[in-house]
Amino acid sequence: MARERPGVTTVADGVLRIQRAGVNCYLLAASDGLTLIDAGLPGMWRLLLQALQSLGAAPADLTAVVLTHGHFDHVGLSDRLRHDHGVASHIHHADAVLARHPYRYDHQAPRWRYPFRYPANLPLLTSLIAAGALTVEGTKTKNGVEPGTPMPVPGRLVPIWSPGHTNGHCGFLHEASGALFSGDALVTLDPYTGRVGPRLVARAATADAEMNLLSLDRLAVTDASLVLPGHGLPYEGGVRDAVAHARRAGVA
Repeated sequence: MARERPGVTTVADGVLRIQRAGVNCYLLAASDGLTLIDAGLPGMWRLLLQALQSLGAAPADLTAVVLTHGHFDHVGLSDRLRHDHGVASHIHHADAVLARHPYRYDHQAPRWRYPFRYPANLPLLTSLIAAGALTVEGTKTKNGVEPGTPMPVPGRLVPIWSPGHTNGHCGFLHEASGALFSGDALVTLDPYTGRVGPRLVARAATADAEMNLLSLDRLAVTDASLVLPGHGLPYEGGVRDAVAHARRAGVA
């Protein structure tokens, strides 16, 4: 499978995708400021600066970081932004402890099996390590993510309750653009298998796959026209179609 080069791309009006090693975070430029959705890995710092500079901005110009969940590959820049630039991260309270200890996560299958079962994915795993996947600092968060209640951050993102991948996972709907930031509740690249297309992340990093499957219904009812996942390419076929594909794909 061809690997994407690290980079910054425009994926919707006012939305920049920041990608390295199969990990995405998104910079949302709204009329009232800048919001970062998920905080990637430590090695994505220069890409974040590039994205901000393209908007004539700097890290301190961020109003907030909103986190879909607390895994290490989604909080990697949070503590640096908080400590050095005064930018707070927000997460659902059920994932607050995980954000402080982002390697202590529940999962249904042993992680060590996957490189043996999917050896073609080893280059991706190597690139994750090179991007700082083993050196993430946990972070303190504000726990003001309330499902269904628009957040007081630029873009007025609406948290979509979607537990299963983690206990407190939430997607975020940007109603103005019709985009759903689905985090790891619905991805188009499974980092543990290398498989592409709409799917769930493997049980190696998912707390409760059966609950995650049920959460797909909550994502579907948003009727988002664009799915922006935590891993993999944007999906332009709409969230209902993405959910149907994910159900057929099953869980590795």
